[in-house]
Amino acid sequence: MTSLSTHVLDAVTGTPATGVGLTLTGPGGEVLASGTTDDDGRARLTGDLAPGVHRLTFATGEWSATAGRETFHPEVVVTFTVAAQAHLHVPLLLSPFAYSTYRGS
Repeated sequence: MTSLSTHVLDAVTGTPATGVGLTLTGPGGEVLASGTTDDDGRARLTGDLAPGVHRLTFATGEWSATAGRETFHPEVVVTFTVAAQAHLHVPLLLSPFAYSTYRGS
């Protein structure tokens, strides 16, 4: 059984990115979960992720528009492989014209 969490940070203000919409899709393209980041910029997507390639899509354009900011990336898609991990953590660091992500712990 593999679970997934994320933490989105706003690099401009140095604070959590609250209210970022996200969607998790599975190996066949089916939507497995969706939600938004909480007041701490975090979201936990519950359920058992099957092995294979998954995509976590962040609605960064909508979030930036709500904050009254310009952005180059209307969405950020992080594609990753689920194998035998018990838990995956996918952090995202945002700025208007760049982002970074990595496999967290």
